[in-house]
Amino acid sequence: MDMDIFQANKQMANFVGANVPDLLPRDELIDRLRVIAEAGKLQAGLRALTEYVGAMHYLMARCDLIQESGLDFIVSSDWPFDLVKEVANDLVAGYARSTEFEKCMQVLQPGFALLPESADVPHGASRQYCSLTLNVGRSRLVLMFLFREGFVLSPERLRDVGLLAGYFASFLRCGGTKVDRDFELTDRELECLFWIAEGKTSDEIAMILGISRNTINNYITSVMRKTATKTRSEAIAFAVRNNLV
Repeated sequence: MDMDIFQANKQMANFVGANVPDLLPRDELIDRLRVIAEAGKLQAGLRALTEYVGAMHYLMARCDLIQESGLDFIVSSDWPFDLVKEVANDLVAGYARSTEFEKCMQVLQPGFALLPESADVPHGASRQYCSLTLNVGRSRLVLMFLFREGFVLSPERLRDVGLLAGYFASFLRCGGTKVDRDFELTDRELECLFWIAEGKTSDEIAMILGISRNTINNYITSVMRKTATKTRSEAIAFAVRNNLV
């Protein structure tokens, strides 16, 4: 994957075509973010920012944790899980190659990179994506967007998103502890999710937790309903992507 960051003014021309009408006005976005922040809903806020800039999908990661093992530095994402893994691997490599000066210069400057030809992107999405780096306290976050093919990016909206994303992430302390998730899994559902991520069967989880197999299956069904997943594997992928296990 070529993850080199290009200059925004050189790459903007690659997004050609008609702009998508009826994007959310700035004042409405600010009002919506205020309500969402008070409720502590991270994913809803990221979705509002994504819609404001006219993107299809978002991914937020913590750069200060990017060299740790696994995907713990992914804060939240609605990208396909396999695509998250590919991007994460290259983010680690790219971040290690960057100098401290280059990292500072990237803050609030739109960057563009290409997904590999082998990657499965969501239907209608461009292989070129946009990233915005922002600071929240001592932590550095990167917010990445997938856009539709032929979409014309607005530099003004990207600037707004960079500033508002920093405010929103700071309010929810995305640079520190985990925030409450939008889907609000119960403690018991999180326990079941943890154990299926460990490869345990319903019978084994029932023995561990001291409750019936049917109750375990009900909890797991509830987890998949709340996370909009269809299988246990998808639920595990969702949990890893959203830093739940």
